[in-house]
Amino acid sequence: MKILVYSMNFMPELAGIGKYSGEMAEWLHARGHEVRVIASPPFFPQWSVFEGHSARAWRTSNWNGIRIFRCPTWIPARPRALGRIAHLLSFTLSSIPVLLAQVRWKPDVVFVVEPPVSCAPAALCFSKLLGIRSWLHIQDYEVDAAFDLGWLRGERVRRFAQVAERWLMRRFDRVSSISSTMCARAREKGVDEQRLVMFPNWVDIQAIQPVVRPHMGEAVPTQGYRAELNIPAKAVVVLYAGSLGSKQGIELLAEAAGLLVCSHDIHFVFCGNGPSRASLMDACAGLPNAHFLDLQPAERLSELLGMADIHVLPQRADAADLVMPSKLGGMFASGRSVIVTAHAATALGEAVQGRGVVVEPGDAAALADAIEQLSMSPSTRELLGAAGRRFAEAELDRNVILQRLEEELQRCIAR
Repeated sequence: MKILVYSMNFMPELAGIGKYSGEMAEWLHARGHEVRVIASPPFFPQWSVFEGHSARAWRTSNWNGIRIFRCPTWIPARPRALGRIAHLLSFTLSSIPVLLAQVRWKPDVVFVVEPPVSCAPAALCFSKLLGIRSWLHIQDYEVDAAFDLGWLRGERVRRFAQVAERWLMRRFDRVSSISSTMCARAREKGVDEQRLVMFPNWVDIQAIQPVVRPHMGEAVPTQGYRAELNIPAKAVVVLYAGSLGSKQGIELLAEAAGLLVCSHDIHFVFCGNGPSRASLMDACAGLPNAHFLDLQPAERLSELLGMADIHVLPQRADAADLVMPSKLGGMFASGRSVIVTAHAATALGEAVQGRGVVVEPGDAAALADAIEQLSMSPSTRELLGAAGRRFAEAELDRNVILQRLEEELQRCIAR
């Protein structure tokens, strides 16, 4: 197969959507398929173009045998509502000439990753022009999220955007998303069941392994990340590792850390970068139980996740069914207990049931109480962590999920 991946965020070296796009392309290439990628220069989560890349020029490179076309993209210093829209549209417009240039190559399928949905019209026109298949993969429902999170306002504007989105979605040969709840929303938007594919985020269960911890009462030297952050070996570490953005409701963790500041054996570690990092650091100023790390190299991911006794995953109530955080798979694979803030009936809440603790979003006191209760029960943490690891092994293995995708791609093309 010839597969054209149209994914603005293509950053294989980092976690998140860009990493999944990169691993998918690499895996398909290793299976003997021809893969090309149209993407922006890497910029996330710092919202500045990485060294060695350009925001103003078209550049072509080869990565592990995959040809990547990087298109000029405006990167706002502060990603607010209008800036985000201009940012997405700048990539959409600059990528159209590159997309059209693939006419001579003639792929079998164009695989569009949303966000941004603004690339969907050009991809559809391209596929109709060549008589090839089109596939829309939805990582986030960005139209719904933009209005629910207050980035965009106006009922008429919302109705127009939703009608346009539904019109586009119904015209792709395949539409996929990452959870059952998000697939159900696609059906609500008019996508036929026969064209709908469940394509969840995966995890490399070989690369992320549970870190063996000492038995209770066993004296061990402080080492690794705990030593680097001056955290006692016997302390309970509450870890958030991921992007620090507005959809996460990350400010709730600062409140919880403040409420637990007198619990000397509970330490919070925030690892990541993003627009909310500065405000989070300000909120934690003066808290001796709060520690910060920049984004860590991929080769230390297993060690980082294994440092935790409790993973926390805050999510705003108005975003819990619009996104499924990709970091959840790594948390499960690490064999550590998980606490999420979400309503129980949402996709996130359902994913964690039986493998962690679900707390109502926006309630810092309830979150602090859940953390404190888990901190006092090592046996409960161990049971929940083991359940999460078993789930990751059975349902989130990368090879199993990508083999299913390959089969669906072949069926889509052959139809």
